[in-house]
Amino acid sequence: MIQVGERWLPLEFVPHARARRVALRLCPARRAVRLTMPPRTGTARAMAFAQSQQTWLEQQAARRLPPPAPFQPGGVILFRGADLKLTAGKGRSVLFAHGQLAVPGNADAFAGRVRRFLAAEARRLLTAETQMLAATVGRNDVQVRLGDPASRWGSCSASGHIAYSWRLVLAPDFVRQAVVAHEVAHLVEHHHGAAFWALATELLGTSHQPAKAWLSAHGPLLFAQGAVR
Repeated sequence: MIQVGERWLPLEFVPHARARRVALRLCPARRAVRLTMPPRTGTARAMAFAQSQQTWLEQQAARRLPPPAPFQPGGVILFRGADLKLTAGKGRSVLFAHGQLAVPGNADAFAGRVRRFLAAEARRLLTAETQMLAATVGRNDVQVRLGDPASRWGSCSASGHIAYSWRLVLAPDFVRQAVVAHEVAHLVEHHHGAAFWALATELLGTSHQPAKAWLSAHGPLLFAQGAVR
């Protein structure tokens, strides 16, 4: 662990055969400090370097580590770009209505049930939107997978499998839809050249810049959802 301002963050030591020097990075997805080191570099030396960069780390943490939004009763999280209040519910099923998510069961199961609800909604929306757009470019065989990657909101394999971060369901709809259009365009254009962007813009029906700007500014906020204090 390393102290950054008033908080303590996990410290990850990552030896790398091609590293020429110690490199420091703040990872919003894991809410951790990552130290990449050349071979045979001692952890004490790497730790000393990290501690010498306290000012930089505090600046990065202030910009890229929003306060955690735990999945707990009484908490407020993001869902499709709006606030969603979490409450303790009754019965057997999670109930979503009027800006609230009522989650039944004991406290130990609460966070897991919230996450499963969000992942299920992400799968429903992303699968439907992907299949609809893919059909317009003649691809009816696309398969959609969800995960929780640390650095990519979406990806498209050469075989036509598209993967997304389930956290896209937390962002405004126009952001999620832009990522879908981007990945579906890759089913046809396997690059980021002019032809790709022309197709991606056609599929979305508007510019991708607002969505890119939103993710650049608020992407770390998505990783704060569900994080514990």
